Amino acid sequence: MALTIVVLSPGGAGNSPGGAGKEGELSLTLDAPRIILGRAEGCEVRLPDTSVSPRHASIRQRGATYLLLDEGSENGTFLGKTRIAPRTAMPLRTGDRIRVGRVWLALRIEPAVPKAFPAAAAKELALELVARGLAAQGEDPTPRVVVVDGPDRGRTLHVEAPGRPYFVGRAQDADLTLDDPDVSRRHVAITRRGDQFSVQDLGSRSGASLDGVPLPQFDTIWRPGQVLAISADRLVFEHPAAEALAEIERSPCEPLPADAAVEPASAEEPPASSSTSSSAPSSTPASTPTPSPASASTLSPLARRAAAAPRVAQGGGWGFTEALIALLALGVLALSIAGLMWLLGRG
Repeated sequence: MALTIVVLSPGGAGNSPGGAGKEGELSLTLDAPRIILGRAEGCEVRLPDTSVSPRHASIRQRGATYLLLDEGSENGTFLGKTRIAPRTAMPLRTGDRIRVGRVWLALRIEPAVPKAFPAAAAKELALELVARGLAAQGEDPTPRVVVVDGPDRGRTLHVEAPGRPYFVGRAQDADLTLDDPDVSRRHVAITRRGDQFSVQDLGSRSGASLDGVPLPQFDTIWRPGQVLAISADRLVFEHPAAEALAEIERSPCEPLPADAAVEPASAEEPPASSSTSSSAPSSTPASTPTPSPASASTLSPLARRAAAAPRVAQGGGWGFTEALIALLALGVLALSIAGLMWLLGRG
C-alpha cells in the first residue's frame, strides 16, 4: 500500500505536481520505509513554511502499517489536534490528518503508483506551494526570461511548462521574438526543468554566449546570475518561487505560541473518499476513519500502547471516564443480581 500525502494548507485549486492525487489537490504519493517531512532540501515531503523544522517529523513503514514520529521539532507534530510526544510512534490510518508547524496534511493509505523520481516531485510540490503564496500576495511567480539590455530591452518570455523548449529568434512564431537583424529566425532554445534552466544554440549564424563563453549546440545549464548574449541583446532568467524557496529554507524556525489555533483548509470536506479506501465504509464519519488492515505484531510495544489509547482529536471510542462509568454500572448490576438470588434462596 502506498501513502498519499495531501497538503491541506495553504489550500487552493491547481494540478498535483506529485501526481497520483485527485485533480485539484497538491499531493505526493510515496512508498518508502521512511518518509521525512520537513523544510530542508532532501526531505521526501518539503514544506516551505518557517514554522516547519528542517527535519520535522517522519513516517515509518512497518509492514502494512505506517507510524508517525516527531523528530524533535520546534513546534511539534500533531495527530488531529493532539500533540504527539517526541520519538513516540503513533499508528496512522487512512483519512488521518496531521499537522507540522502550521501546515495540515491529510493521509490516504491506498493502492497507488508512486512517482519514479520522488526528489524531483518533492521539489515541484515545494515550488508550487511557494508560487501560490506569492500569487496570494499579488506577485507574479511565473518563471521567466527577461531582456535586460539591448534593442529588445523589456521583452519577457514566461517559461511556464517544464520540459518544453521555448524558441527565441527573429521569426514571428518564436516564443520570444527579437527584432535585431543579426538574430537568426530560431536562434536558441530555452528549457526549464524544475528550478533549473538550460539553453542551446540552434546553429545560429552569429552564435550566442553565456557570460562570454560561446554557447554550444547542445543543452547547457544556465545558472542563476549568468547573462545570455544574443547579438546585441542581454537576457537573464528569473524564478521567483525558487528564490523564495531558497530564502525560506535558510530562515530560522519560527516558534508558534503554545495556544496557537491552526485550522486546516477545507476542514469541512473529508480528505479521502470511500471510493479510494475499501476499509472505510460509507457509514463511518469523516472524523473517525476506519484504520487500514494491519497486524498488531508489526507494531512496537510502544506503538501498540499508543494504538490502544483514545484519540481525543478524532472522537469515537471510549475514554477513561466512560470506561469507569461502565465498570461501576456492571458492579451495581452484579450486586443487584446477588441480592435477588439471596432473597429467592430465603424464600
